[in-house]
Amino acid sequence: MTFPAAIAPQEAATVVKPSVTATAAAQVATAAAGKPPDREALLAFITQELAKTAAHHDKTGELPRANLALLHRHGLLALAVPPEFGGPGESLARLRHVVGAVAKGEPSTALLLAMQYIHHHCALQKPGWPHALRARVYRDALREGALINSFRVESAAGSPVRGGLPATTARRVSDGWRLSGTKICASGIDGVTWLLVWAKSDDPVPLVGAWLVRRDSPGIRVIEAWDYLGMRATGSHTVVFEDVPVTLEHAIGVFPAAQPPAPEATAPQFQRANSALLAALYDGVARAARDAFIDWLKRTAPTSLGQPLASLPTLRQEAGRLDGILLQNRFLLDALAGEAPLRENEAGQLQAAITENAATITGRILELAGNHGLPHSSPFQRHHRDALCGRVHTPQRDFVWSAAGKLALA
Repeated sequence: MTFPAAIAPQEAATVVKPSVTATAAAQVATAAAGKPPDREALLAFITQELAKTAAHHDKTGELPRANLALLHRHGLLALAVPPEFGGPGESLARLRHVVGAVAKGEPSTALLLAMQYIHHHCALQKPGWPHALRARVYRDALREGALINSFRVESAAGSPVRGGLPATTARRVSDGWRLSGTKICASGIDGVTWLLVWAKSDDPVPLVGAWLVRRDSPGIRVIEAWDYLGMRATGSHTVVFEDVPVTLEHAIGVFPAAQPPAPEATAPQFQRANSALLAALYDGVARAARDAFIDWLKRTAPTSLGQPLASLPTLRQEAGRLDGILLQNRFLLDALAGEAPLRENEAGQLQAAITENAATITGRILELAGNHGLPHSSPFQRHHRDALCGRVHTPQRDFVWSAAGKLALA
């Protein structure tokens, strides 16, 4: 079994522990021999393999295709496919551990994986999916590692969670639909097979919902506009749909705009999975920053001090504080991805707390590293830029806290 070679050298502040690598490599060899590998050792190996090219992907913004191929070879892209469709149907608790391990290595890869899991674990279970179509999407993931993602954001309207009708329009024709419009922040658009495009129909009373489109359909054009501060390799470019043909039954769960349906029974499950997997992603970023920081403290010995920075009581205290925050995150993630019931809006509150903790950790590390953390060659600034992106995902903090306050005061 082979793995992609590193594209760029590892950053100086990242350490590969020989014992962990050797253990994981042995587990990979065990899997190649037809025996089940130890899950945690395999995830440790995946983390280290992805970390080798993380700086390269951050610098170039290239979609991490080799990373995705590696995940597919180990069956990780289809972990959430239900057993009735031939998959392992892993629990949310297990999925969040995988996303966290991938994010610790390379977070843009983890975002595409999290979107895959959210759709496989929840979105495809919603009413409105024809059985044969659902089976086809799952089959493509199992056989080919095909990705699926939703494309909802528009430059004028922003995120649909804020309300309003999308400008993207599905026009009725004799054999189905023709889809036209523009979406921004289309994560993984050049690597995704199935696109769930939020749109409205051209009916007098428009239908609103998602139209399922294959990436290789005619009329899809990508504008390479993604140049953000963090999560640079997600390939979240702008995508233009120009009269794209869509089969009639590929309008998934659409409803009259004037008569929105009652919340689905699966809505809390979807919200919980969305929050747990995105929170696990940014917690993984914080853990990568912490490990790099601990290594830097151990091996950096200024001449004025004559011993490593790790010997300073103040920095030992700071390291302990960071681990304390990560401990809080672990318990919050356990609650978020577990089976204990959560009340309305609590998943969003936990997500906001975890992602804010991640930004706090990476920001404090950057502050403590000072000049050493600011060059592009340093992982500290990269981890902080990635962690800040946790604040932009739905549900955003103002939305979460407003909803919580409304419930408290009701």
